[in-house]
Amino acid sequence: MSEQTFIVGTVVCNKPGVLHKISNMFRRRNFNIESISVGPAEEKELARMTITVNGNEFVARQLVKQLEKLLDVVYATVLDEKKSVFRELALIKVTAADSKTRSDVVDWTNIFRGRVIDVSPESIVVEITGTPDKIDAFIELAKGVGLKEKARTGAAALERGSKTITSEKGSEVSG
Repeated sequence: MSEQTFIVGTVVCNKPGVLHKISNMFRRRNFNIESISVGPAEEKELARMTITVNGNEFVARQLVKQLEKLLDVVYATVLDEKKSVFRELALIKVTAADSKTRSDVVDWTNIFRGRVIDVSPESIVVEITGTPDKIDAFIELAKGVGLKEKARTGAAALERGSKTITSEKGSEVSG
C-alpha cells in the first residue's frame, strides 16, 4: 500500500481538553499530524476538527476507528478528495528589497488570487488561500526571491452537496 495524504473530518465536543485527548491518541499510536484545524461547528457545543495525516488507507481507517472510540468525538471520517472541498490559508513573508522583486511578488500574488497584507521596505506579506498544492506552488516561487517566513493554517474541509459529515449518523444531524 502506498503512502498518501488523508484528510480526516471530525465533529467533537467543544470543551477544554478535547484537542489534547485527540493529539495524545495520535502520539500513543506513533502517528504524526501533518496539520490540524479546529473551530466551532454549527451547534455551540460542538467543534469541527480537520486533521491531515500521511499513511496508507488501512492506517487512515484505523485512525478513524480509534477516534470514534474517544468519548468526546461525535463522528469521524476520512473525507473523499473527489467529493469534498479543501482549503488552507497561508501568510507568506517574502524578501522584496527592490522594485523589480516587489513587482514580481505582487504579480504572483494576483495570479494566485491572493492579497498583499503588509508591505515594508524589505519585505511583503501575502495571504494565499487554496488547496495545499496551490500554496506549495506559491512558496516555491517565493523561495526563488527569498522566502523569509510562512504560517499555514492547515486544511479545512467540507463534503460537497447536501451531505454533511454527520449525515450517516441520522439522528445526530440537525436542521
